[in-house]
Amino acid sequence: MIYIAVAMTPLALIGLYDLFQRKHTLWRNYPLISRVRWIAEELHPFLRSYIVESATEGRPFNLEDRALVYRRAKNVSSVEPFGSHLDIDKPPYEWLAHSIAARHPEEADPRVRVGAPGTAQPYSASVLNISAMSFGALGAHAIEALSKGAAMGGFYHDTGEGGVSRYHRQGGGDLVWELGSGYFGCRAADGSFDAAKFADTASDPQIKMIEVKLSQGAKPGHGGVLPGEKVTPEIAEARGIEVGLTCISPPAHSSFSTPIEMLEFVASLRDLSGGKPVGIKFAVGNRWETLAICKAMLETGLRVDFMVVDGGEGGTGAAPAEFLDHVGAPLRQGLVLTRNALVGTGLKDDVRLACSGKQISAFSIAASMALGADWVNTARGFMFSLGCIQSLNCHNNTCPTGIATTDKTRQRGLVVEEKAIRVRNFQRNTVQALMEVVGATGCVHPSELTPRHVMHRVTEDIAYTAERAYQLVQPGQLLSAPDETQLAREWRMAQAHSFQPAD
Repeated sequence: MIYIAVAMTPLALIGLYDLFQRKHTLWRNYPLISRVRWIAEELHPFLRSYIVESATEGRPFNLEDRALVYRRAKNVSSVEPFGSHLDIDKPPYEWLAHSIAARHPEEADPRVRVGAPGTAQPYSASVLNISAMSFGALGAHAIEALSKGAAMGGFYHDTGEGGVSRYHRQGGGDLVWELGSGYFGCRAADGSFDAAKFADTASDPQIKMIEVKLSQGAKPGHGGVLPGEKVTPEIAEARGIEVGLTCISPPAHSSFSTPIEMLEFVASLRDLSGGKPVGIKFAVGNRWETLAICKAMLETGLRVDFMVVDGGEGGTGAAPAEFLDHVGAPLRQGLVLTRNALVGTGLKDDVRLACSGKQISAFSIAASMALGADWVNTARGFMFSLGCIQSLNCHNNTCPTGIATTDKTRQRGLVVEEKAIRVRNFQRNTVQALMEVVGATGCVHPSELTPRHVMHRVTEDIAYTAERAYQLVQPGQLLSAPDETQLAREWRMAQAHSFQPAD
C-alpha cells in the first residue's frame, strides 16, 4: 500500500493544483483528467504522421515524399512496388511525355553557367542546390553539415539572409550570400547598407554569387524582428550586429525603391564583389512588378545575372498563418509568369532563372526546368537529408533532431561528418534520377526539356501540353505583339521607373 500511496501522491498534488488554479477552465472543472487533452495535442503531429495518415496525405510533406529523401540520403534503393499512389485521372495531375527514342545520358553532373554578358567571374552551378536557410534558424551543426555536403558534392549552399557564419565557412562548400533588407554582414549602425563591409566579405573566394532577397515565398512583404535575447555572440558575429540588441529587418530594402534603382544597386554589388554574379530572389506578387524589372533591364542595359522565384509553398522557421497560406504566388504560377516575362522580352538568354519551393523529386525538378528554370534549389529537402522528421517545432527552438535549433544539447545528436555524407548522397542520387528522367524524354541535358514535354491534366478527360495549359508567351512577343498575350494589361501597367502601376 505504501508504494501505491507514494505513486499517487504526485498525481493528487497535480489534481489539487488544477482545481484551484485560475488560468485553465478545463483543468478547474476536470482536474488531472483534462491534461490528457494537452498530451494528445503534443503527440498529435507524430500520431497523425505515422499512424493516421496514408502515404500521400501528409502536409507540408507526405510520408512518401519524406521517405524518398531519406532513402536517397542513406544511399539505398528508392524504387517502389505495385504502382502509383496518386490520383492520376484527376486534375491537376502532370506527367512527362517520354520518347520512343529514349536516350542514356552520359553526363552525371549537368551544370549551368551563370553570368550575364560582361560578368567577370561567372559561376558554373549544379542543377540542384541548397536553398536559403540562415544560421540562427538552423543550428551550427546543421549549417556546417550542409556546407560540407555541398563541398563534397560540388553544389552550392545559399547562406540565407542571416549572414555568412563561421560554420558556412568551416564546411568549405561554395556559398551564395543572400542579402535581405537587414543587410546582415554588411550592415551599418543605422541598419543601412555598408559598401565597405560588403566588399570585404564578398572578396572571400568561397562566396561564388550574391543574391538580393526581395521577398520569400513563405512570408513575402513581411519584415522581421530578432529579439535581443536571441542575439548571441555567434549570431552577432555572422550578422554584424551587437550582442543582446534587438534587430529589425524592414519589409523592403532601403537601398532602392524603383526597378532602375534596384538594377543600379545590383550593378554596384557586382563591382564591389570583383565581378561575381549578382541576382535577385523573390516571390511573385503584383505581376506588373516582375514585368517592370524586365522593362528596366531593357531601358538601362543593366542585367541581373539570375532570378530565383520562390514559391508560396516555401517553408520558413516561423510565419503568420495568413502569409503561409494566402500571400504570394505558388511556385508554378510564379515560375511561369517570370519565364513569360524573360522570354517575352528577349532577356532569357542573358538572365538565368532558378526556382525553389517543395522541389525534392526528379519529376518536380524536370517539370520546373521544362517550364523555364535553369536550376532548382530546395531547403526542406536537404533538411530531410539531415534527419528532419517534420515535427513542426522549428519556431520553438526544440527541434528533436538538432537541426532547427540553437540548443547545443539538441544539436549534439547531429554528427556533422555523418550527415554531410547524407547531404551529398541526396543531391547526387536525385540528380542521377533527374538524368534518367531526362533520358526517357529523348534528351541528354535538362536544358533540352521544353514545355511540350510536360502534360497537364485540365479535366478528367482532357490534358494539354504545358505550353497550351499555361498560355506561354513566345520569344520577344511582349515587345512585338503584347496585346496577343495574357499579360497585355500588366505590360502596359509596368514602369521601369516605379514599382507602382501606370494609370
